Amino acid sequence: MATLVEAKLAELGIVLPQPAMPIATYVPYVTTGDLVAVSGQLPMLDGKVSVTGKLGATVPIEQGQQAAQRCFINLLAQVKAACDGDLDRVRRVVRLGGFIACAPEFTRHAEVMNGASDLAVAVFGEAGRHARSTIGVPSLPLDAAVEVEGWFEIV
Repeated sequence: MATLVEAKLAELGIVLPQPAMPIATYVPYVTTGDLVAVSGQLPMLDGKVSVTGKLGATVPIEQGQQAAQRCFINLLAQVKAACDGDLDRVRRVVRLGGFIACAPEFTRHAEVMNGASDLAVAVFGEAGRHARSTIGVPSLPLDAAVEVEGWFEIV
């Protein structure tokens, strides 16, 4: 039986992938008390980075937002694993951190990260509203355009 969150994902046309395995020496998530901290997720789709390059150079804002959405979807896949398959255990999206690979003069980081933030609210409603930071960086692993990490409160 689908959970309420999975029903919302289906309504949005979102299918969660298998959680990505780490590409270095770290774990995909850590659960401590009622919090799950999820390591940064790239915009992986079908085993490869779906959006590469730099915002303000080769990647338009809309494509950056789509990459941020894909990162959030991949965060949810990790959270689902941390919650033994039950996303209804998520009580709140606490914080998202966004890393935007960009040209030095790029200043629209927040617009890009809204791709992830807007999806968090679409999936979880008011419980999806979260604290956030977003920074520009010169490069990301595998030439990804965006990376998003997150903290989730669970029961």
